[in-house]
Amino acid sequence: MVGTIPEGARPLPQKAPGAPLMSSGTGTPIASPAPAAKPPIDVDVPDPIVEIRDFDLWYGKFQALEGVSLRVPRNQITALIGPSGCGKTTLLRSINRMNDLIPYVRARGEIAVDGRNIYDPGVDPVEVRRVIGMVFQKPNPFPKSIHQNVAFGARINGYRGDIDELVERALKQAALWEEVSDKLSESGLTLSGGQQQRLCIARAIAVSPDIVLMDEPCSALDPIATQRIEDLMRRLAEDYTIVIVTHNMQQAARVSDRTAFMLAGDDRTGRLIEYGTTDQIFSTPRDERTEAYITGRFG
Repeated sequence: MVGTIPEGARPLPQKAPGAPLMSSGTGTPIASPAPAAKPPIDVDVPDPIVEIRDFDLWYGKFQALEGVSLRVPRNQITALIGPSGCGKTTLLRSINRMNDLIPYVRARGEIAVDGRNIYDPGVDPVEVRRVIGMVFQKPNPFPKSIHQNVAFGARINGYRGDIDELVERALKQAALWEEVSDKLSESGLTLSGGQQQRLCIARAIAVSPDIVLMDEPCSALDPIATQRIEDLMRRLAEDYTIVIVTHNMQQAARVSDRTAFMLAGDDRTGRLIEYGTTDQIFSTPRDERTEAYITGRFG
């Protein structure tokens, strides 16, 4: 998948020309006209698959993000770090437009995936989520069998291939096949917490996304399960682009290739403070606030 559109990937289809882009249930446009984009922070990112340009987001009158610009490289792991309330999860959810599901959200700026602005009025957010998967903080398998959990997305998307082969391949990629191959008909809820999270990862990658977003995927897991998920992320980065939100500085240092540090001031508006390679951020941060955070002086 490096540098090319992977086999089976779908381009982002368009709505009817001129169709408005609406937030869910409110009738309020989700995107306002963007101002002239500022240059991204750190322009030396190789082969970016995601380019965020001067992105702002509001929940009603409250501005949660201001002026965020960064580039996410293909087939690498990018970590979003920062104290609670700095906008990490809001930014993560913006990359596949999950914030559209929240009433009274509006955004301004641009998030481009493979050069196409996903906030363009011609882009269907449902199709965006088909090529950008999401793994949540708490494992959330469906109350269905392990097989049905993995096959769910592919089936509703009209997959016409061998569904059993697809399930096996996704479970192998998620390093879960050997543990569940003899009990695929059992409920996914019977698995341990770490196994459930890997099942959710298998479900996310079964639809062949380009990008996998992970919102603190190890926060509810024990150290052994956490290590398995971290090892899995490194293997998955060979085939997928991963963006992860984490409060664990050691985890960010262990698994990520690049790290973005976010911070909110007294106004509680999240801003990107520093972005660079993980080695640079953790060894020679350019901003004293980054150093204070990663050394535990606040946060």
